[in-house]
Amino acid sequence: MSQPNLLGIEDLEPAEILRILDAAEHMVEIGHRAVKKVPTLRGRTIVNLFFEPSTRTRASFEIAGKRLSADVINFSPSSSSLKKSESILDTARTLDAMDPDAVVVRHGVAGVPKRVADVLSAPVINAGDGAHEHPTQALLDCFTVRQQKGRIDGLTVTIVGDILHSRVARSNIYAFLKLGAEVRVAAPPPMLPPHVEQMGVKAFTSLREALDGADVVMALRIQNERLAGAYFPSAREYSATFGLDRAKMRYAKDDAIVMHPGPVNRGVELSHDLADHRPSVILDQVRNGVALRMAVLYLYAGRRTADEG
Repeated sequence: MSQPNLLGIEDLEPAEILRILDAAEHMVEIGHRAVKKVPTLRGRTIVNLFFEPSTRTRASFEIAGKRLSADVINFSPSSSSLKKSESILDTARTLDAMDPDAVVVRHGVAGVPKRVADVLSAPVINAGDGAHEHPTQALLDCFTVRQQKGRIDGLTVTIVGDILHSRVARSNIYAFLKLGAEVRVAAPPPMLPPHVEQMGVKAFTSLREALDGADVVMALRIQNERLAGAYFPSAREYSATFGLDRAKMRYAKDDAIVMHPGPVNRGVELSHDLADHRPSVILDQVRNGVALRMAVLYLYAGRRTADEG
């Protein structure tokens, strides 16, 4: 990999994205074994530094590290010196003195993983920062699409929801465009970033138009606790106009797949039926998240193994 850290998809070349996806293909097989463990990162230490709540991302990074035989440390800010007013950078320097082999960082403020990377010797992997990027989510989404469709180049991907605040949307836009897909975004006007077309996407305020001929449809989580009222009148109205169900999916291609990064607000972004059954591939995304993050840890934490060997 050309960069020592994985801070965002924007920094990756298409060939590097494909290298990560190809490595994930090999990791899938490990998950099918009776004993789901290989010695690849034996003796290595991975630190999960999560300042935001997470189920899927944190658990999959932990499982990924353990399947590669790494020692995995889950750092909890609530029980650390951060509660005693220690700065994030001082915490990072303290961790660096313990010589980890990779640090996975998730934070609600954009740019924190980059700041941590500036003081750490070990590679830093961004597990989501503010509304900036969530690179491993985009990579596992690309991996899932390639697994389901056999390719990404030439596909039409429609992303529906809060594009303005979504780090998942931003990373997926970068990733799918770099791999040759056409990317559309659809949302109520207040939830579309100004001049979003400059990213290379097609923007729609009509869901029907955005779904026309789509191969992949990705719904984003609506953060009701922060957005309702300010960006749309109610969850019910959002569901009626931008929520996905089988009736609306008729405008996409017959073999279109439905994705969601989770957690799902059922009955808002997706109907119950669509969330639980094909063409939904949501559980495939979760399953692939482990293999993809194994590939990322192998390629970034494993570089020290290669350098020392």
